Amino acid sequence: MTAAALVTPGTLVDIHAHGGVGHQFGADCRGTLLAIAHHRAQSVERVVASLVTATDAALIDQVGVLAPLVAEGVLAGIHLEGPFLSVARCGAHDRALVRDPDPGLIERLAAVAAAAGAPRAIRHLTFAPERPGAAALVETCARLGIVPAIGHTDADAGTITRAIGRIAERTGSPALVTHLFNGMPAFHHRAGGPAAAALAAAARGEAIVELIADGVHVSPEVVAMVFDLVGPDRVALVSDAMAATGLGDGRYRIGALPVDVRAGTARLVGPDGSLGPIAGSTHTLADCVAWAVGVAGIAPADARRAASITPARAIALSLG
Repeated sequence: MTAAALVTPGTLVDIHAHGGVGHQFGADCRGTLLAIAHHRAQSVERVVASLVTATDAALIDQVGVLAPLVAEGVLAGIHLEGPFLSVARCGAHDRALVRDPDPGLIERLAAVAAAAGAPRAIRHLTFAPERPGAAALVETCARLGIVPAIGHTDADAGTITRAIGRIAERTGSPALVTHLFNGMPAFHHRAGGPAAAALAAAARGEAIVELIADGVHVSPEVVAMVFDLVGPDRVALVSDAMAATGLGDGRYRIGALPVDVRAGTARLVGPDGSLGPIAGSTHTLADCVAWAVGVAGIAPADARRAASITPARAIALSLG
């Protein structure tokens, strides 16, 4: 089933996307606007621009580009995917730049957004809860109205469960888990890890889990399992779209790192030319909805809900 047959214009909300048509969100205003236009042309009316791990100065510059667009209503917000991530599970982030939580950096970034007229521009922040200083980071996010999202973590299940509880206590809302299964240890029956803890919390109504339903990041039977276990009100479909979205195979970048896209799959390129971790998706959220329905067998109404109402609720984004 095609994306056009499943969604109507302006119905989708993508809370995790890095760019499109050759441009990364935040690199410059013109490229950001072109990428937004591509997603909107694919029925994704509300887009939250995701930024990967970078230096403090680069993140300040990128938020400075994006925040005015949030103030104008062109963007729905900003997602900081890092830099407070696990080195062991950093995926397509620059491992040399991931670091322990620094609440001061988040305060500076929030101040940049406020100066641009968008004090709530930063909607959510992905962090690894096992890193020193994570509890203070949650406190800072709660005070600033930023949703702390658990992801790119090497923590055990107990650490994740405690972090989910801390987030719920401080924010009064379900915790958000960044792209479930990706950027974390694989689920194992003797060590369930973050995936087991997140799914159990979602089943209790204490968490919302992102899923990248692009046919690359998660298998169809696993997507179906998650919907069966926790339902569409606890699943937020996201695209994780990177710069190649809308263009096709070739060489691109995610942050400052080189990426090779082959047959629609993006992977980091190592110093020796070898291909490394998956580096985002090359699909829009509308494509993900179509794949979830046509391949994973998700009911159309459930897939649409997981790509609109649920992600908006996860980051307290008004759909009015």
